[in-house]
Amino acid sequence: MKGYLRNDGRKGIRNLVAVTYLVECAHHVAQRIVDSFPDDDIHLIGFGGCAPNAYAEKVMQQLCTHPNVGGVVIVSLGCENFQREKLLQRVTESGRMGELIVIQENGGTRSSIEKGVVAVRGMLSLLNQVPVVDFLWSDLMVGTVCGGSDATSGFTANPAVGKTFDKLIAKGATCIFEEPGELIGCEHLMRQRGATTEIGEQLFQCVRKADAYYKKMGHDSFSEGNAVGGLSTIEDKSLGSYSKSGSHPINGLLYPGDQPPQSGLYFMDVVPDGEALWGFPNVNDNAEIVEMSACGCHLILYTSGRGSVAGSAISPVIKVCGNPHTCQALSEDIDINASRIISEGASLEDISDETIAYIHHIINGNQTKSEALGHREFHLGYKYFDACQG
Repeated sequence: MKGYLRNDGRKGIRNLVAVTYLVECAHHVAQRIVDSFPDDDIHLIGFGGCAPNAYAEKVMQQLCTHPNVGGVVIVSLGCENFQREKLLQRVTESGRMGELIVIQENGGTRSSIEKGVVAVRGMLSLLNQVPVVDFLWSDLMVGTVCGGSDATSGFTANPAVGKTFDKLIAKGATCIFEEPGELIGCEHLMRQRGATTEIGEQLFQCVRKADAYYKKMGHDSFSEGNAVGGLSTIEDKSLGSYSKSGSHPINGLLYPGDQPPQSGLYFMDVVPDGEALWGFPNVNDNAEIVEMSACGCHLILYTSGRGSVAGSAISPVIKVCGNPHTCQALSEDIDINASRIISEGASLEDISDETIAYIHHIINGNQTKSEALGHREFHLGYKYFDACQG
């Protein structure tokens, strides 16, 4: 396998340019810059808010220095609170190409688009100078999320990913799972999985925090689609979600944008700290994918029963589906057909081996279904974490 060597020693499986807007007022300019390169690996990311938010700034800094990113064009209106100069500094200090466009100082929309196009064109001409080196399994970081879960998820796609995690970790890779709000009822299992007693208690309290947060809001993460798909309760859904984690001890609790200190299995907390003031912890699955990308995940395993067509900017998405009807109805978008466990008697071992072979295929430069279809969804909103302050 081959990867792109970055100055910090990490290796990417993609070598793309990110164009990021720092407030919704700059979104149009950034979008037009990206649209000027329909056949190139130019990804649009951004933060729509204007008020300051340490969480969003941390996530954006980590995304712009992600191992899959080789250059960044930052588009600022000029009067938003986002610390644009600090972001540019982080990008350039990482050894990546960086360009800052401040619309209020650059003549306006047309001039800013033209400057951005020139900047991207220059970065594209230099990306081939990034060293290409051997990419080892120990270099790999993989995240997993589930979306559109149904009654098949808990015994097909999710445990197949759990088996995949076990095998990847045995090869030296780093794996991350998430969503404490979808582990309510499994907090005692999480406590037992902690690599140390202290980590186990942190995991237990993390799920308890999510439970309290959702009760304050008056609902949890159990959706109408989950019920129609045959799930009965949040605990029913949680057990299926939990099976994505495999069987290894959990080495630590991460917050969005934290980089794991060593290989192994980690859990990411996505529920804000403090009072329930920030709305639904993640308004869609792509918000969770963004947070995993910010931790450094090269790619994401997205499990589903009801199905999804979403992909992602920065980190390629591999969709693993466990429902035979969905795999047939959404065949254009499903990468791994875990429903063969139901329809053909395939084993979890079979599906996990197939998934690892497919990951190898994607690391070598081949596109996932969502990449080939042009899916580059992205969402970053407001949150508060104690760990993001200071």
